[in-house]
Amino acid sequence: MEKQFEEMEMLERIFYMQNLFDNDLIKNRNLEYSKEEWIQKEVLAIVSELAELLAEVNFKWWKNPKPVNDDNVKDELVDILHFFTAACIHSGMDAKELYERYMKKNKENFDRQYGRSEKKGYELDKK
Repeated sequence: MEKQFEEMEMLERIFYMQNLFDNDLIKNRNLEYSKEEWIQKEVLAIVSELAELLAEVNFKWWKNPKPVNDDNVKDELVDILHFFTAACIHSGMDAKELYERYMKKNKENFDRQYGRSEKKGYELDKK
C-alpha cells in the first residue's frame, strides 16, 4: 500500500511531487526519451541552473559586484534540486536509496578526512 502524502518524510514528498510533475510533463508534451537521454538532459539542465546560480553570486571578478539576492540564490538551488531529483528518479533511485547512499558516502567522507579510509590519498600527516 502506498503511503499517503501527509505520512511521507520531506525527501519522499520531494520525490513524489517531482515524479508527478515529470509524468505530467511527459504526457502533455509527448516526450519519449531513453533513461540515458533523460539523465543527459537533466545534467545539462543542472549545469544551466548552476550557471544561473553562479551569476547570482558575483563570480565575474572583472565586473563590479552587485548585492547578492539571497532569495534568488535559494530559488536557483531549488531549480537544481528539481533536476537532480528527476535524474535520481530516471536512474531508478528513490528517496530512501538516495538517503542511504548519502549516509554511506558522508561516513566515507568523514573517514577519509580522519585517515580511516581504505582509499589511498587521504592519509593524514602525523607531524
